[in-house]
Amino acid sequence: MSWTQIAAAKKSQQLDRIPAEWLSNNLPPTEQPNVVDFPKKTTVLSALDLEITESEVATLLHNLASSKWSAVQVTTSFYKRAIVAQQLTNCLTEIFVDRALIRANELDAHLKNTGKVVGALHGLPISLKDQICIKGLESTMGYVSWIGQYAEKNAVLVDILESLGAVPFVKTNIPQTLMWPETFNHIFGRTSNPHNRSLTSGGSSGGEGALIALKGSPLGKFRWVGSDIGGSIRIPAGFCGVYGFRPSCGRVPYAGCVNSLEGQDSILSVLGPLCNTLDGIKTFFKAVLSEQPWIKDPLVIRKRWSEEEYKLTEHGNGEKLCFAIMWDNGVIEPHPPVRRGLQITKDALLAAGHRVIDWTPYKQAEITTITNSIWNSGANEDYKAAAAPTGEPVIASMGVLPEDTELLFRPTGSGISAFELWQIQKRKRALRQEYLKHWEDTVITTGTGRPVDAIISPMAPYTAPPHGMNKTAQYTMWCNMLDFPALVIPVSKVDQTLDVKQPRDKFYTKQDQENYEGYNPATYESAPISIQVVGRTVEEEAVIAMSEIIDDALRAGKAQL
Repeated sequence: MSWTQIAAAKKSQQLDRIPAEWLSNNLPPTEQPNVVDFPKKTTVLSALDLEITESEVATLLHNLASSKWSAVQVTTSFYKRAIVAQQLTNCLTEIFVDRALIRANELDAHLKNTGKVVGALHGLPISLKDQICIKGLESTMGYVSWIGQYAEKNAVLVDILESLGAVPFVKTNIPQTLMWPETFNHIFGRTSNPHNRSLTSGGSSGGEGALIALKGSPLGKFRWVGSDIGGSIRIPAGFCGVYGFRPSCGRVPYAGCVNSLEGQDSILSVLGPLCNTLDGIKTFFKAVLSEQPWIKDPLVIRKRWSEEEYKLTEHGNGEKLCFAIMWDNGVIEPHPPVRRGLQITKDALLAAGHRVIDWTPYKQAEITTITNSIWNSGANEDYKAAAAPTGEPVIASMGVLPEDTELLFRPTGSGISAFELWQIQKRKRALRQEYLKHWEDTVITTGTGRPVDAIISPMAPYTAPPHGMNKTAQYTMWCNMLDFPALVIPVSKVDQTLDVKQPRDKFYTKQDQENYEGYNPATYESAPISIQVVGRTVEEEAVIAMSEIIDDALRAGKAQL
């Protein structure tokens, strides 16, 4: 068969695995942009289904452990909602209903017979990004050539999640190659944003972001699990209005996943959670670390969850913290909604008694250049080799139309020599050293006797843009090069009255001017506004705790309005 026939057969197989009674017959018209609230209106979901799928992770786990809700019931409810989400946004890849319900039934039997839960995530359904291998299922990575390649074993993280009692139930859509801030491939198609379907859900975890925004999965990484090499967790989280956490390398096991750029070990992809609540982020992280993942993956740091670090003992015990806001990176100034989100956050933190100062960007343009140079050193060959067996073309443009050649988003050429790459990696190491000093030097301006506790920055220079227009990831990829943990928090939504275009006559760069000229608040209607909380390397517990402080301050600010 041709590659197009192979892809069509796989897509048909996916549709055949959806129970007919779970397909909604009252879908909103395709021209309706915002579908976030549609699951509450569909006849597919019962009152109990809605109660279950609207519950927070802590409530789900409590009711599962007490047998108020069975694992079969919870899995079924989330499955039905995930199928509704699929109809609305095209967010899923693998659907395996029978397998998930068999697993859920086994958990129910265990609880009934022993009176004990299997683990901390007993009965909790989880969605997984397509690249995370589940034994006996495909992980196509958006490549037609990978159709028919069934995983011989689980990824380490899947083994850990199942040992904790979780129930994998769907896998979510990604872009071909993963290395793309938009979710589109030749097999499953394009995923849209449920807040405005004319906008992108981001990438590469765009399927996960859309699914979680529609509450079709408790964690979204549940999916508790997505991956991030340049923003692939945080971009979908920010664009879709959910929480997303990129930990430092070596905290969450990655072994057993398929990937692009295998062998490129200078800037590594990491796994992390997306969720509708911060509680779910913490639950995921604590649960995974409790299973000692370092004995299953040699690249995992031997570090347990630290309650002391979570209590912010190195950050004044969480009292009168000093945050620094990066209003822009000196390359591209963000659109008005993004700046408003930062201002809302600043006002909320000041009202909560914390100190907020400005962050001086440090060599952000060079960080972007170095990161791209490392990725692109062999990327062109990598993508072509993966796609070649079926003759499938490597998708070159993020544009919706084939003629959108101005939106080309792929490296070209045969890469660079090993020696040239070593020089770039040496410069990366030097930049990390310089950035450490830059952060430490803020001790003279914080007023706390400590350097800045965390940086608050944009997640992108815009909210979710139209399909094909997510042209840069530089507001997230700097954290990957520096290996800083970063957590995305939703703040507000675009408001055409508040987010009017402001006059400017000076620009940092050509990119900056293009970004400014392309802004029209009507285009971004209903798009979520998010911020990014950035901490120091391997400070995951502290970043989660400080994000909770910021989130609480934002909620308190909204309550006063």
